[in-house]
Formats: sequence, structure tokens, C-alpha cells
Amino acid sequence: MSFKSYTEALEWIHGTLRMGIKPGLMRMEWMLAKLDNPENKNKWVHIAGTNGKGSTLTFLRNILEQSGYRVGTFTSPYIETFNERISVNGKPIEDEKIVLLCDRIKPLADELAQTEMGHPSEFEIITTMMFLYFADYDTIDIGVIEVGLGGRLDSTNVITPLVSVVTTIGMDHMEFLGNSLQSIAMEKAGIFKRQIPIVSGVIQPEIRALYAVKAKECQSGLYQLGTDFFSQKQADGLFTYQLANRKILEIEVGLIGDHQLNNAAVAIRVAELLKEQQFSMTDENIKNGLKIAKWPGRMEQIHDNPIVFLDGAHNLEGMKVLVQSAKKFKSVPVKVLFTAMKDKEFTEMISLLNDIENVQIYLTTFDYPRALTKGEIEQIAIANNIISVENWEDMLSNWIARREEEVILVTGSLYFISEVRKVLLHY
Repeated sequence: MSFKSYTEALEWIHGTLRMGIKPGLMRMEWMLAKLDNPENKNKWVHIAGTNGKGSTLTFLRNILEQSGYRVGTFTSPYIETFNERISVNGKPIEDEKIVLLCDRIKPLADELAQTEMGHPSEFEIITTMMFLYFADYDTIDIGVIEVGLGGRLDSTNVITPLVSVVTTIGMDHMEFLGNSLQSIAMEKAGIFKRQIPIVSGVIQPEIRALYAVKAKECQSGLYQLGTDFFSQKQADGLFTYQLANRKILEIEVGLIGDHQLNNAAVAIRVAELLKEQQFSMTDENIKNGLKIAKWPGRMEQIHDNPIVFLDGAHNLEGMKVLVQSAKKFKSVPVKVLFTAMKDKEFTEMISLLNDIENVQIYLTTFDYPRALTKGEIEQIAIANNIISVENWEDMLSNWIARREEEVILVTGSLYFISEVRKVLLHY
């Protein structure tokens, strides 16, 4: 069969979500082999990490674009439209191309379903679409790929990149990756390839030591933030990048938060390693790229009077960073509208949010299979002495209409942030 419309193609893709998460590369390798291995037809940078993948990707993308390159990106989840997951120079794939790709991949998915490997998962299908698109339907100089979950068994881990990157390590997706930092770190280190340079933004000494051993096993050069290269804050959104033998001074960063200075430094180190592999760029390209970088849903100010920020702090590591960034709101009342998936540590997240000065926390829910139910948010709100909100849209509308001198911070699930963003863009 062929799909009659973009909507029909998208319904098929999302319908495969019921297949669940299927760690392992055998289905990917089978489909890609049938398609003449499109993953081998481009150059790649591969990025894993608990948090910071998207920000680091957008920093690197902008540096490369400022240097004159055509950059393909693969990200998840999406904030505005599904198509943005597969983009070139920030422009999402066209609807018509989604239909063409689904027409090519569905027969393979149906054939695979008849084997002992079973039907591919939603993420495997989308990842295959991405490789095929960049090989057959568009031309890129380099692709920057974000790992979906973990690294070792992630669908994207079928490439040999020019550089492997790990941004941060924290406790997330423990049901798949293990319940210790070390086990999670090793799953993410599964993207390391033999004699391929590694850039690491991890801060825990024990994980750095683990990666030093792993890099040696792979015979790969390891470049560690805080050891081999440095980010030195000068002011909010301004830092110096330093190596042993050189500096780049007064770098402005387009994303808010001190953690973004580290992500930017990681992106610079990756860019420098690409420069050693025949990519051409200047310090001016680097500075311009970092300055103009924008990433929806990451401490994104989306409204004035009152000030409204969106931040997809969907796990404990992300929430710690958000609370640190919120220190700049001191002496101004802060309303937090928050929700998380059922499998997240929402009680611990609420505890962290309570550390924000002058804060009032509102817990809500939204229409998504893994979201908290109305009954659950009421129970959690009572247990944590916060306010439950059944209709977040009405509440947000009232807050904005009152135009009080306050900061409204919407945070939690990236899927929730996506829904809120669609609404707020109409104000």
C-alpha cells in the first residue's frame, strides 16, 4: 500500500508506539541492509547524555552553519511539529517526504514483523527514515545525531561517527539503563567506537575515571571538560573557552543558564576535532554560532508581562539545573506549573522546586498516555502541600491576563512543554 496523505503516514508511525521500546540493533541492521545501508553515506557526530544533548547539538549545528556547512540533525522529542526531528540547517523535513519515506519503509516493517525479530518500534522506524532521508532525498555535509535512549542499544548506534559525545550523566530511564550512575554511564559509553575521538562533559570524578578506561580500551582520544578543556564564566551568558595552548575570549551564548556554558564548551571541542578532519571554521564562526543558538523549550522566554519561561526539566538532573538557573528570579514571586510522567521521580522534583525563592507550585496533568491522572495529581498535591490544577490552560490564561509582576515557570515533561508552547504562541 501507499499512504494517501501526511496525516495517514503519521498515524502509522505513531501507531507503532504500542510496540513499545525494543532495545537492540538487529532490527535496525536488518532494515538498513535492505535499504543499501544509508547510514554509511554521510559523516556524523553522535551525542549521548542524560541532559544537554539537544543544547549541545544546537550549539554545534549553529557553529557548522556559520562555517558554511549544510547540517542535518536528528532530535527527540519534538516541540512544535513531528517533522522537526529530521531537519537540515534547522528547517524540518517536508510533509511530502515523510509520505515517501513511509511508503518505502512500511513494506520492510511488515516483512520484519513476520520474522522472529518482530515489528520495529516507532523510534526504529523514525531513525531509519532519518538515515534514508539524508542519503537519498537531501544533501548534507554532516549529520548531528542525538541518541534516543542510553546509547549501546539505541537505534542510532549503527554509525561510526567522526566524534562521539557524552554531555552529562544522571539517574534517568533506570528501567532500561540500570539503577546506578556507573551502569547508566556504561550504557551511554556504548556509542564509543574504536579510534574515534570522544568528547565528555560529565562532571562526576568516578565517571570520568570510568570513561578514561573505556577510551583506552577503544584506543580513542578522550577530551574531558574540566581536565582537557575548560569553560570559565565571565558573566551571565558569557564565558572564556580554554585549552592548554589557547583561549577564545568573551563568548556569548544564546541559551540561558550556567550549564549552557559547559554545553557550549563541549560543542567547541567537538568543532575543533572536526577541524582536524578537514572541516574549516574560524573562532569568529564559533562565536557567531553560539551567540545565535536557540533551542525551544529550554529556559525559553516565550512571553513578557508577565514573564513566562518554558523549560523541559523532565528528570532530577534537569530539575537541579533549572532550580540553579531560577536563582536569578530572586525577590520576584515565581509561579511554577509542573507535571511529569508517571515513571519520573515527581516527589523529588517537587522538593527541588521548593528551593526556589518566593515559589508557589501548581501540579497539573495533560492528555498523554504516560501522564499522571487527575486523581494522582490531587493525591500528590495534598502529600506535598502544593496546589493541584485540573485545567492548566485556563489557569495559565488567567495568570497571563492579570499581568502581575511575577515569573511564571512552566516545567516538567517535554511533551507537556510542547502542548503549552502551542497555546502560548497564540497570546
